[in-house]
Amino acid sequence: MRHTTVLLACLLLAGAATGCGSSGGDDKSAAKPSASSTAGNDARYLKAARQIKFNGTPTDGDLLLYPDLWCKGLDAGHSVKWLFGIHDGGLYPVGEDWGTAKADADTLLVAGVKVYCPKNSGAVLDELRASGEY
Repeated sequence: MRHTTVLLACLLLAGAATGCGSSGGDDKSAAKPSASSTAGNDARYLKAARQIKFNGTPTDGDLLLYPDLWCKGLDAGHSVKWLFGIHDGGLYPVGEDWGTAKADADTLLVAGVKVYCPKNSGAVLDELRASGEY
């Protein structure tokens, strides 16, 4: 059930991201990351993720599902509260057989944002600090 919710949120975010701000033309200025830079980013993120104590054992694949979706949500103007909201983004890092405490979920989000979409780091850190939970 949880995977269905995450998948639905993924599809909704992907659709919203492509529909938002699209001029209909090709944006040749947007560079595609190379395979080596993607692998390097994945390694840096997973290294940070492995410092977190999870309730259960998420796979690397489980953990790698989130950063791109978080970044798309942040780029679309959504907050951390919205990303993690069960009725909003539905992107709280949890699986069928693993979970994450809120403080650790925040730490994982910060790690993902710093690696994959650092332009959003300031807003994420400001929101988490303002909440008093980070």
